[in-house]
Amino acid sequence: MISTGFIRDTYAASRILKFSTDSLFIHVNYSHKIFDYIDNPNGFICNTMMRAYLQRNQPQNTIFLYKSMLKNNVCIDNYTFPLLVQASTVRLSEAEGKEFHNHVIKTGFGLDVYVKNTLINMYAVCRNLVDARKMFDESPVLDSVSWNSILAGYVQVGNVDEAKVIFDKMPMKNVIASNSMIVLLGRSGRMSEACQLFNEMMQKDVVSWTALISCYEQHGMHTQALDLFMQMCSNGISIDEVVVLSVLSACAHLLVVQTGESVHGLVIRVGFESYVNLQNALIHMYSTCGDVMAAQRLFDTSSHLDQISWNSMISGYLKCGSVEKARELFDSMAEKDVVSWTTMISGYAQHDHFSETLALFQEMLHEDSKPDETTLVSVLSACTHLSALDQGKWIHAYIRKNGLKVNSILGTTLVDMYMKCGCVENALEVFNAMEEKGVSSWNALILGLAMNGQVERSLDMFQKMKECGVTPNEVTFVAVLGACRHMGLVDEGRSYFNAMTTHYNVEPNIKHYGCMVDLLARTGLLKEAETLIDSMPIAPDVATWGALLGACRKHGNSEMGERVGRKLLELQPDHDGFHVLLSNLYASKGNWDSVLDIRVAMTRKGVVKVPGCSMIEANGAVHEFLAGDKSHSQINEIEEMLAEMEKRLKIMGYAPGTDEVLLDIDEEEKESTLFRHSEKLAIAYGLIAIAPPTVIRIIKNLRICSDCHAAAKLISKAFDREIVVRDRHRFHHFKDGSCSCMEFW
Repeated sequence: MISTGFIRDTYAASRILKFSTDSLFIHVNYSHKIFDYIDNPNGFICNTMMRAYLQRNQPQNTIFLYKSMLKNNVCIDNYTFPLLVQASTVRLSEAEGKEFHNHVIKTGFGLDVYVKNTLINMYAVCRNLVDARKMFDESPVLDSVSWNSILAGYVQVGNVDEAKVIFDKMPMKNVIASNSMIVLLGRSGRMSEACQLFNEMMQKDVVSWTALISCYEQHGMHTQALDLFMQMCSNGISIDEVVVLSVLSACAHLLVVQTGESVHGLVIRVGFESYVNLQNALIHMYSTCGDVMAAQRLFDTSSHLDQISWNSMISGYLKCGSVEKARELFDSMAEKDVVSWTTMISGYAQHDHFSETLALFQEMLHEDSKPDETTLVSVLSACTHLSALDQGKWIHAYIRKNGLKVNSILGTTLVDMYMKCGCVENALEVFNAMEEKGVSSWNALILGLAMNGQVERSLDMFQKMKECGVTPNEVTFVAVLGACRHMGLVDEGRSYFNAMTTHYNVEPNIKHYGCMVDLLARTGLLKEAETLIDSMPIAPDVATWGALLGACRKHGNSEMGERVGRKLLELQPDHDGFHVLLSNLYASKGNWDSVLDIRVAMTRKGVVKVPGCSMIEANGAVHEFLAGDKSHSQINEIEEMLAEMEKRLKIMGYAPGTDEVLLDIDEEEKESTLFRHSEKLAIAYGLIAIAPPTVIRIIKNLRICSDCHAAAKLISKAFDREIVVRDRHRFHHFKDGSCSCMEFW
């Protein structure tokens, strides 16, 4: 055509340009070269080129071409403006759309229904429903596109009431409109209405079925989603990728791997097996259901892996407890995104690999990958368990420096971290600054204050929580009863326990009964505690009986203690703590034969006592000490500090509580053993490594013994240091020779 000159013929040129733009295998730039050969393109030719740009996702070139048309006085028709309005819609540029609207009015195309519909759609997509509705109401002619466009606008912004008004007024309710309403009703939680509309539809397409199945899945109605999918298949409706994704998610939530395998077979039969999104969903489904080998086979044989595939496989290994394999896969990734890092970091935290959590987080920062709120929640959780306050504070500073939003979950985690590191004021500062405070946030605050010995303040916060309109849940009452337990507030505890059912419609569970039993038993009301256990409507767990056994040891009731101890050993014969408690009960009465019997039984059953372990953070590193530990690199300095501690304490009148050493050895050996308890070793190291006035913070895996408690009070006075010890039950803030627990722990 170029060589013969026919390219200059307008009709011939328009035909070859139309063929070029309609052929997806021809690049749009080639079509533009053809367009440039045409000397005097008319409106049809320009519209053809504009449409090509729009279809190839180059809306800006559509608009540039329109400016050229204006400059060259090319005739503009009613097909031109819909293309321009669509271009501004794709660009989400309402300002450009309004300019074209003005051109429409000036050129006299304002009454054209096709132009009107594209303008209604443009305003609706740009969320300007006021102008969209105004154009709709003023339009002299409305067709199905007009109704669908305005309805889609209300669906997009989630305005159910206006959408229903439009839908009810539609002269013909087509499938597209009905599908949009199902999506909106489902998204708004009105599932019964969505289901009713679906059942009333005379005609349904694959989108209709997919919409309702997806709504069921998104609202946790997984069984209904699978039932409807089965009905869809039995009706011979062809499936698409979207519906299969929803169904596989439902299978994963219900842990029905057999159904998932059937869906997998269907995917292969219809030829979708190479779709990367479906492969990722299948990997997720298999790994969630515990069949990590099937997930691995899919992963290994796939030729279309993306970042989600790798992340899904890592997540699958972690869900199945294969932390090492997850790490191997993580390390072999060519590229890691924030989800990859977060998945592995969260996996470490969830499997109690807290040191590895912090180490991997440091590696993530070193690789210049930006953590998000989810990453930081897991890292803060690790800091909490390790009592790594310095690192926790650094992360808090990182959040502020980088302007990350402290949502309810992240804020609650920060409150929990500070509370469990004994920093009450820091926790309150975070809590008060939170814009969103969920019930979990209040629970963390109430429990944290109680753990730190501020029981009155804790109960005041419970009252304030109710005043703020937040409804207490079962966790709240565990915290409140725990507060009463920490101070022996028996009457208050009874009152809150009774109010659970009478005022708040919260049925007491095993944890609430356990708190009440512990409260009564700690205050010496052993018989009442046992009576409460016997009257429980649910079977008492070992923790509840264990609380009573511990109290029997404390209050010297060996008869009840032996009875309860024997029952506990029957319920959980491999529990080291119950063996030790019963053994200690015998030892406190000098019954060494029974102590020996318990020890022999432990050896026979392979029960090993968990050793006392104390952790302390100093200079950004966490140090662990076991009872009698001599492995620390600074053990010589620690030994010297222990001697200095012992010297100063004896001047202050300290006498070792040798009754805590429940071994048949002489008093001098008992004194030596006492001074090598893990918390004393940690305190000695803290006095060496942490300069005043910084608080010495220690976390102990077991309950602090009476002798260490008495010694810590005197050490705080003798060395003029504040010492915070978090044992397995609560915090002890030692300062000026006293403790926040007021001798009740």
